[in-house]
Amino acid sequence: MTDLTARKAQLAENLARVEERIEGACGAAGRRREDVTLIVVTKTYPAEDVRLLSELGVRDVAENRDQDAAPKAAACADAPLSWHFVGQLQTNKARSVAGYADVVHSVDRVRLVRALDNAAADRERHLDCLVQVALDAESGGSGGRGGAAPGAVVEIADAVAAAQGLRLAGLMTVAPLSGEYAGRPAAAFERLREISTDLRTRHPAATMVSAGMSADLEEAVAAGATHVRVGSAVLGERPRLG
Repeated sequence: MTDLTARKAQLAENLARVEERIEGACGAAGRRREDVTLIVVTKTYPAEDVRLLSELGVRDVAENRDQDAAPKAAACADAPLSWHFVGQLQTNKARSVAGYADVVHSVDRVRLVRALDNAAADRERHLDCLVQVALDAESGGSGGRGGAAPGAVVEIADAVAAAQGLRLAGLMTVAPLSGEYAGRPAAAFERLREISTDLRTRHPAATMVSAGMSADLEEAVAAGATHVRVGSAVLGERPRLG
């Protein structure tokens, strides 16, 4: 058995386990499995793994660093994949990200909205955007893992909706490590559901809710997440970056 064959078998086994978890969570929540999309977060893993995942039926992959994502997306350009950018994003990287990302999950300030809109126009592309909500952020501040305070969501969402090259798809959050929701992912995701429900009264098409990772995907599905972002449960523990 070649290394590539063994790796593909390992990924298939891990995917099957994650699929069981998502199916179980959907069943417990009274939801349909097809209403939850698995996004495999491939950060720190090579393009070869992305290709294997594509061969195994994965259609959505995510990265959180442009310097890793851009060459990987180029190397896998012929694969039938949607690329999601999920990391904190500097405005000077907007042009590069707009070249390959189909969905940007981490929009957290109006200045970034403008940069992405200009970049999308320059590249003649349209990007789906999610406003990242930081449930550990003070009013007017940002969270420890990026994102905007809940009170800033409407302003940022309105800016995305008004942009020519962007589409407001919904909201994203990461379970916070500090503040009142630290260690309480279920409560954090329920709060995101409330914010999403409020936002949809203003922007009915913003139905995407990106929440939950390897450790807490069940809580996210229970709270209505439409997309879960799973890395280590599929790919294994991440190799250390040198």
